[in-house]
Amino acid sequence: MVPFENRSIGLIEDDAIMGESLSHSLSLEGFNVQWWQTGEEAIEALSTEPLPDALICDIRLPDMSGEDVFRKVGENIANLPVLFMTAYGDIDDAVRLMRSGACDYVTKPFDMPQFLNRLGAVIPRGLPSSDSVLGASRALQDIDTFLQKIANQTAPILLTGETGVGKEVCARHLHNLSDAQSPFMAVNCAAIPDELLESEIFGHERGAFTGATKRHVGYAERAGSGILFLDEIGELPLKLQAKLLRLIEVRSFVRVGGESDVPFRARVVTATNIDLSAAALDGRFRQDLLYRLNTFCVEVPPLRDRSEDIPWLLNRFFTQFVTTGDSSLRGISALAEDAAIAHQWPGNARELRNRIERAVALATGDWIMPGDLFPPAPSAVSEAQATPNRPLAEIREAAERRAIESALRDTRGQIKDAADLLGISRTTLWEKMQRLKFDS
Repeated sequence: MVPFENRSIGLIEDDAIMGESLSHSLSLEGFNVQWWQTGEEAIEALSTEPLPDALICDIRLPDMSGEDVFRKVGENIANLPVLFMTAYGDIDDAVRLMRSGACDYVTKPFDMPQFLNRLGAVIPRGLPSSDSVLGASRALQDIDTFLQKIANQTAPILLTGETGVGKEVCARHLHNLSDAQSPFMAVNCAAIPDELLESEIFGHERGAFTGATKRHVGYAERAGSGILFLDEIGELPLKLQAKLLRLIEVRSFVRVGGESDVPFRARVVTATNIDLSAAALDGRFRQDLLYRLNTFCVEVPPLRDRSEDIPWLLNRFFTQFVTTGDSSLRGISALAEDAAIAHQWPGNARELRNRIERAVALATGDWIMPGDLFPPAPSAVSEAQATPNRPLAEIREAAERRAIESALRDTRGQIKDAADLLGISRTTLWEKMQRLKFDS
């Protein structure tokens, strides 16, 4: 399948050779290309014709600048992603345009794979694919396949992984695969006080303890023939571990203060972010219970080990929060996506979700930028407010550093290739890296 089939692109480029080459390359990728060689032609067409899916604009044109085009078209392209092409010396102009609503820029000269990656990042995204349930990475797809295989089994499942990786998401997906109409009862074993946990899980009879004025049906009973999901299972007190083991083995339980057995029909799914084997060796977790819980064991890897899921999650959460919050944001900039991919995500998918929710609520521009996802710490804000004006040389050096870092990242650290990408000699690039104190 052609990657961008049926997508339209507006191209503003005065150089005939460059324009012809880009138009041809974009057509091969499936784009329907409209090519204009002057700003006036583009402004007239964009004012009267249906808008393309994205606009590529050279920042220097014969009759006006790309910035003039951007300003004059104005409201007509309010929701149109704009990707600027700029020479290395015009990076500051491109950055200023991004702050005014442009989406991204690429520096000339560039190779087509790099250019198409940047373009693909600014093309408007729709809802996440219905085929993508847990994530886009191979690791999450393998987990999805495994859960499908065991969806109709009854044996317990143990989900392991760091906090925030999506263990409950996997449990709910398993529930949808098996019987979405049955109950899904989630219990956080670390969030309920020990003295109340037994009653919450197994229920109690009237008069079982002070304040028990009527029978209480616990989560195990309310789960019916669905799923009883016990999160933070490593925090379950030893006394209740014994009762949970009996629940799994004999498929029945007794309410607190009760005498008769209550049938248990649900499937037990547990999750933990600690090493239960080590806890068992320390006497903090029953070895026999561990054997029963991990009949099927699924380890969900941390987000830093599956970077393919980061853009997928960004898009998913952005769509969710923009829709529910009635936001006018146009999307996530390619720079913000790059920053997200470079981040280590100690809080995993939960941290990413929280950062996107905050960015959607507080972003001041049309696009989510790196500073919206990763705002400076309060101390850094105070320092910036104390010295709001930076010397021009410092601003230029920061722009140069960003451009060099991007080129080195795109060329996997190859100095010669990065220099070619930036349109400078290898010697010049080396001198700039020495002046900017890059690690050798």
